[in-house]
Amino acid sequence: MTERCDNPFAGDPALEAVLSQHEPLAAHTWFGLGGPARWMARPQDIEQLAELTRRCVRAGLPLRVLGQGANLLVGDDGVDGLVVRLDRPVFKRIEWPAPEGPQGEEVTVRAAAGADLGRLTLEAVRRGLAGLECMAGIPGTVGGAVRMNAGGRFGQISDVIRSVRVMHRDGRQGVVPREEAGFAYRRSGLGDVLILEAELALRRDDPRRLHERYRAVWEVKRRTQPLRENSAGCVFKNPPGHSAGALIDRAGLKGRKVGGACVAREHANFIVAREGATASDVLELIGQIRDEVSDRFGVDLELEIELWGCRSSGGARAGTGAVGTA
Repeated sequence: MTERCDNPFAGDPALEAVLSQHEPLAAHTWFGLGGPARWMARPQDIEQLAELTRRCVRAGLPLRVLGQGANLLVGDDGVDGLVVRLDRPVFKRIEWPAPEGPQGEEVTVRAAAGADLGRLTLEAVRRGLAGLECMAGIPGTVGGAVRMNAGGRFGQISDVIRSVRVMHRDGRQGVVPREEAGFAYRRSGLGDVLILEAELALRRDDPRRLHERYRAVWEVKRRTQPLRENSAGCVFKNPPGHSAGALIDRAGLKGRKVGGACVAREHANFIVAREGATASDVLELIGQIRDEVSDRFGVDLELEIELWGCRSSGGARAGTGAVGTA
């Protein structure tokens, strides 16, 4: 991590009150790995977030947004720049529609970027609002889910997004309609903006039927994924016409270890971090998997997880500067 002696946030007591230096990031990620952030901020409101963003631009500092760290690997040396956590109440609010209405009616739900995706999904099911039950078992925040178009075999979050409210790097806010957000498989085209809120289009349905669907999706994941171990979910995107997990399994890589990092036996597209693991172990294992799958099947695996402060492994994104959410 590159050390900076200057403090671009000095002179504003309100900003200084929400800042910390050399904040360990391992505790904020599902892998439980990685070094510190040069700066971490937990803004109290939108205005503070805008000011932090503007100061990063003026100082030439990278800015990253950290959700729950569910799809993130942080390098052992940490990251330079500012890491922002949107965990204050204003960034976690959810606006629900009136409780009564006819079956099949489309309703609007507004969820701020820091809202917990799992809780949002469960509450929608309880209220009889269909569209999110396919997200059962997917961890993270709404902002992170929108940024990467989170989902699985049962659906993806872009299926129910109507629009996304964003903040540009000069602090201006805007609304991006779904049609202009560039959603595709495990990505969006939102670019260099901060996600503030998602407007979702759900529909009224029978809560009992929705709960059955939710439980069915959750049960599939419980049976097939290493949910009790430290991981960041699926490591690789599925290549066109293939399953990344099936390719890794066919290559005989289940159980492959590098240090404390191991390819999960429950699902070959998961890497789990066990006692003594480092981010470098995970990166080395990622490189071995990519090389062997490429050599055996001629398929290049693309990362689904985000890398912060990591040396790129076989073309993986290192997450060195752009505003993002993980």
